[in-house]
Amino acid sequence: RDHPDAKVLQSQWSALEDALAKGQTRSIGVINFCQFSLTSVLATAKVTPAVNYYLTHVGMGLDPRGLRSFGEARGIRTFAYGAIGEPGPNKELLQNPIVNKIAKEHGVSPEAVAVRWILQSGAAVSVRPTVEFGLGSAACLPKTEENKNKQTRSRCDQGLAERAASFQWELTSSEMSELSGLTSPNDNPTLFSSAGCPDAFGPKDYVKYIQSLGS
Repeated sequence: RDHPDAKVLQSQWSALEDALAKGQTRSIGVINFCQFSLTSVLATAKVTPAVNYYLTHVGMGLDPRGLRSFGEARGIRTFAYGAIGEPGPNKELLQNPIVNKIAKEHGVSPEAVAVRWILQSGAAVSVRPTVEFGLGSAACLPKTEENKNKQTRSRCDQGLAERAASFQWELTSSEMSELSGLTSPNDNPTLFSSAGCPDAFGPKDYVKYIQSLGS
C-alpha cells in the first residue's frame, strides 16, 4: 500500500523483496500507487514491481492521469480493478449509449464490454462474480435451506463464467477507439490511496462512501 513517507514505502518494499528472495511468494507488486509512490519505491528497489493494481474503467481513457504510461515505461504492468465501477456498478458507465450499442452488436452485456475493453488494451483485469463482493460481502451461494445441499450453479459461478467469456470475442478497432475516447465517468485511478497521492480517498472517506451507497 502507498504511504506519504517515501522512506516507509521503501522499507515496505524491501520487506517484500526479502519475501521474494526466500521463495515465500512468486511475484510482488503494488496497489493504488501514483507516480510519487512508484518513484519512491524505484529509487531503492532491487526488484521492479510486477504490477500496479489500480482503478481503471471505460471513461477514464487508456492512460488515466498518465499512470499507465509512467509505470509501463519502467516495466510495471497495469492490473485493473473496478472495470464496471468501484466499489459497485457505475450506472453512468453501464448505461452509456456507446457501451450499450456495442454490447447489443456483440450480443453481450454492458459489463462484458467494459471488461473486454481493458483486456484488449493489454492490461490485466480482476473481476468480481457478484455485486456483493464490491460492497464488502463475499456471499455467493443462495441463502436458503433448499439450495444448501444441491449441486446447482451458484451466482458466483454464473458471474465468473460471464466474465471469462470476455476472452471469447473481440471488439473492433473502431469500437476500441469509441470506448477509449469516452471521457466520463472519469475517476481517479489511485482514489483509494493514502495522503501520499493527489486527491486521495482515505479510509474514513471510503467508509462514508460505502454507507452513502445505501442511502
